[in-house]
Amino acid sequence: MIVIVTDLDGTLLAPRTCSFAPARPALERLARAGAPLVLCSIKTRAEVEAVRAALGNRDPFIVENGAAVFVPCGYFPFSWDAHRTEGEYDLLEWGVPYPQIRGVVAAMRAAGLAVTGFADLGVAGVAHLCGFSEEEAWRALQRGYGEPLVIDGGAAAEARAQGVAAAWGLQLVGGGQFWHLAGPHDKGKAVRALSRLFRRRWPGVRLAGLGDSENDRAMLEAVDIPILIPSASGEIGLHLPHARIAHAPGPAGWNQAVLEFLEEVGEQSR
Repeated sequence: MIVIVTDLDGTLLAPRTCSFAPARPALERLARAGAPLVLCSIKTRAEVEAVRAALGNRDPFIVENGAAVFVPCGYFPFSWDAHRTEGEYDLLEWGVPYPQIRGVVAAMRAAGLAVTGFADLGVAGVAHLCGFSEEEAWRALQRGYGEPLVIDGGAAAEARAQGVAAAWGLQLVGGGQFWHLAGPHDKGKAVRALSRLFRRRWPGVRLAGLGDSENDRAMLEAVDIPILIPSASGEIGLHLPHARIAHAPGPAGWNQAVLEFLEEVGEQSR
């Protein structure tokens, strides 16, 4: 048995259109093989559930950069120790609850920092900054464990904000369009926890992971077969020894890499 663990943006989903159409052949092969497809993203639960619905996916998924694993109730045919149950999911959680995250945003402001989070922007503001529809912006605002931030004041302000975050036991990472304030978790810890459950069900299971950026490093280090997806310019977003490199960017490269992996190991049913 094999399990595919994948990042979304720039990997399974095309960067601007969020289309996974070029990956359909591999997705169909995975479905025929009964191989689980685990979505592992910085996105919120609401955002990942929208992708799952489009894919027809019913496997566990990982949200907000490893803050939590959502496992459909009854997915594994044995009892295991979930941290809690919410609706139709059993959860493993490492993320700091969102109200506490917002409390640290307030502490940054009290320290004289000019910081703006998604919650301050609202649906219209997030849609404008990110180029989202209002529905997409609403899903991005349904945060459980972390907050994207804009920090005014340059490198000095960013360093001070990191100091405030650290004083509260949080991490502030990023430096692109947004900084991300969250607890001390990553995709790798979540993947390792989920892989233990998969290995309990299928002792010989092999996990392949696909990602495109430094943010995926911990996830890729936690799987048996790491696969790097290049950017549209052909650049590789991180250096990872022994990783395979897809021959094309985005979902086209994802499709090729997964099909090659399936050919290598042979399709197996559950």
